[in-house]
Amino acid sequence: MWLMAACTASAWAQRADEAFPVKPIRVIVPQPPGGTTDAVARLFAHRMAEALGQQIVIDNRAGGGVAGLAVQSMVAHGNPDGYTLLAATPNFTFFPFLLKKAQSRPEDFAPVTLLSRDPYLLSIYPGLAVQSVKDFIALAKAKPNALNMGSGNIGAGTHLISMFFLSEAGLRKDVTYVPYKGTGVAFTDLIAGRLQASVTSIVSGGAHVRAGRLRALGVTSAQRSAEWPDVPTIAEQGLPGFDAVAWYGLAAPLKTPAAVVNKLGEAAGQAANTGDVSAKIKALGGEAVGSMPVEFRKLIAQEIPRWRKLIQELGMTGSLE
Repeated sequence: MWLMAACTASAWAQRADEAFPVKPIRVIVPQPPGGTTDAVARLFAHRMAEALGQQIVIDNRAGGGVAGLAVQSMVAHGNPDGYTLLAATPNFTFFPFLLKKAQSRPEDFAPVTLLSRDPYLLSIYPGLAVQSVKDFIALAKAKPNALNMGSGNIGAGTHLISMFFLSEAGLRKDVTYVPYKGTGVAFTDLIAGRLQASVTSIVSGGAHVRAGRLRALGVTSAQRSAEWPDVPTIAEQGLPGFDAVAWYGLAAPLKTPAAVVNKLGEAAGQAANTGDVSAKIKALGGEAVGSMPVEFRKLIAQEIPRWRKLIQELGMTGSLE
């Protein structure tokens, strides 16, 4: 009798997974509307909804720092049925290491899909007498503590990528990092020459570069940007293997059925291949991906040890508490 009931329950669960989705899906974005994460999530949600035959609702929550981790934890400990997803970004992999006791970690999630990725720009004050990343490194070493580099606040993605660059270039003791609460203030100082370098998104920094207010020394991705083919990568300018990009994905609670996770990944792949999504992501400076879960899982596994090591080296564990 027990065996029959168990078999019946298993068969019902399998049918439910195959029928997924039967109601709207909610994507939690731990940021207010208007940011890049929100824009990417909305672009994909529209086309994924068409592929899945159900509405996908974007639910914006105030995020950043501890608040962002609280949103992350809420999704991690939610119902693992595929109807509530998290819009994940690189801070998904490093925020937990900035707390001594995090309520959730990347291991508490089932990676669903990498939606898109885009490189950052290493931009400088145009009046700085350097023409390449190699020149910048040489100048910084020749004049220790004469150069300032700044972008996001302590613990932000741009802060960690900046510190990753300074670490890889051997400049952590030679260049001073200046944290800013917003990129607007950082750009004001960079354009005025009070700040000499900054790691910024292509969307925000690119406009200033095109206007001649800033100069781009390199892109942070392993390959050159399709939108900026004339800007060499940092990797090809003396730091081989350098690769640190912004990315946007979806994650579900850990025990979400594999069939459901795969179906969501397939829908994201279809969305990425539609002309409007691909073109709009490109306009944002990125590349539409729409990967299957296994590929996104590999990316997360690569990211975690890098950021954990850097945060430990910088003594930043517990810095968000």
